[in-house]
Amino acid sequence: MTETDAKTDEAPAATEDTPAPPATTEDTKAPPARPPWWERHYTFFGSVVGLVFVWLSLTPSLLPRGPLFQGLVSGGAGAAGYMLGVLGVWLVRYMRGKDSSPRAPRWAWLVLLAAGLVSLVGMQFFFQDWQNDVRDLMGVPHLRWFNYPQAAVLALIVGFILVEIGQLVRRLVLFLVRQLERVAPRRVSGVVAVGVVLALSVALLNGVVARVTMDWLNSTFAAVNNEDSPDSPMPTTKLRSGGPESLVSWASLGHQGRIFVAGGPTVDDLTEFNGKPAVEPIRVYAGKDTGNDIRETAEIAAQELLRTGGLDREVVAVATTTGTGWINEAEASALEYMYNGDTAIVSMQYSFLPSWISFIVDKENARQAGQALFEAVDALVKEMPEAQRPKLVVFGESLGSFGGEAPFLSLNNLVARTDGALFSGPTFNNTIWTDLTASRDPGSPMWLPIYDKGENVRFVARPEDLNRPDESWGTPRVVYLQHASDPIAWWAPDLLFREPDWLREPRGYDVSPRMGWMPVVTFLQVSADMAVAVGVPDGHGHRYVQDVVNGWAAVLQPPGWTPEKTERLRPLMHADG
Repeated sequence: MTETDAKTDEAPAATEDTPAPPATTEDTKAPPARPPWWERHYTFFGSVVGLVFVWLSLTPSLLPRGPLFQGLVSGGAGAAGYMLGVLGVWLVRYMRGKDSSPRAPRWAWLVLLAAGLVSLVGMQFFFQDWQNDVRDLMGVPHLRWFNYPQAAVLALIVGFILVEIGQLVRRLVLFLVRQLERVAPRRVSGVVAVGVVLALSVALLNGVVARVTMDWLNSTFAAVNNEDSPDSPMPTTKLRSGGPESLVSWASLGHQGRIFVAGGPTVDDLTEFNGKPAVEPIRVYAGKDTGNDIRETAEIAAQELLRTGGLDREVVAVATTTGTGWINEAEASALEYMYNGDTAIVSMQYSFLPSWISFIVDKENARQAGQALFEAVDALVKEMPEAQRPKLVVFGESLGSFGGEAPFLSLNNLVARTDGALFSGPTFNNTIWTDLTASRDPGSPMWLPIYDKGENVRFVARPEDLNRPDESWGTPRVVYLQHASDPIAWWAPDLLFREPDWLREPRGYDVSPRMGWMPVVTFLQVSADMAVAVGVPDGHGHRYVQDVVNGWAAVLQPPGWTPEKTERLRPLMHADG
């Protein structure tokens, strides 16, 4: 044994009381620095995809967008892009069988931050150019310089809030996974945890949130429904609901019902326009009474029509309202001018909610109201001798057009049971309109189709479209007024992941040629457009006023009516009572 070996053998072993040998260089290395909070809190790839979605959200859509709605669209698009990016990373990791993925280096985050700031500033110039194009098509003023930073700040706030909500949901899922891993494999725990969170979310939204929200909405808009308008005095004639001998009280008509009943041209207005003595038009309306169901309310409206002598008029028009009970005054008064007051219009209210909310939660009531009201009126008309029956027509706008179609299964049924119809701003849920559009003649675009060579139905964006195709058409007639830029007509869930024909085919006259379809983003853009659909001039978006005159003239061809009268009447039209 050598000396060295002896020393080695004699060296005492290190114990808790004996100091350990000095640490090596490797042992004294400092622990790695903790990543910045954004690296720990956010996913790099998700942030990249979110930024791209923000860029895409600035591209033009159907209508001009102000800073508020642009901020909402960009913030929502950024959050949706971040979610898709995170989902993509998770799918790749799942397919590779990995529990984690490497972090992006800090320099990559710095590059992303710099690129994001520079690109967003640059995109503002493109956004300005695109918005100016759309605004010029609509004839509305350009945005001011300070509107652009307003939209950017709002987009950041909205995007941050939505992503943080998503992070909270993610933490809840991870918490459930950790608890379930005690009794099940990790991947099984993940699937179960996601399923539990989805089920809880749906139950919460459909239960507590939906109930509380609907109670609040109904109470809020019920209060609005009870508001009086100083411009809508109680009628003194028995030819109007709420007046003398009426079966319904003035207060029960609701806000929009009172506006409708008190509105319209006077006898003097009609006499002056037509140059001969007029009769007072009949307008009857039944409000939403909590003591009556939809069918009972429809029967009351029909009995009001009978009480006022409406069945003795030359034309009886059944109008289906929007959610709040609103009726487009232009559609009603144009009919009264054309027949010099020899008309009766009957309608009813089925909801307190605005049309876009009713479309989501109250659509079935709109359908039932349209059916019940028409059936009640039609039954009274059929009791009359055929030679004495008035012309029976239907009309409605937006959700009103959906309800107005409801009594009829098809165009043939509509033509067989009425003397004509005028529907404006139809929705994607309109059964007949959807079927006719899908079955349109080859070569006609989705935004302005031709069906069966225009034999009984015409689709109209501008008055000259009534002559499209250039062939005579039969009677009864149906006219759909629909603008190429109306988001109410073209919004559909399919926009999320499928390009619609109205963007793939040649564009309408007021749709920017720069608008393109992008998954998710276009859906968000058109959804935001719906909120401002009536905030544009007549002839664009969801604004139908003067062209209803041309529509009714084509549908009914009133005796003695001329194109010159149509042009004189158009400027007198307005949508509100």
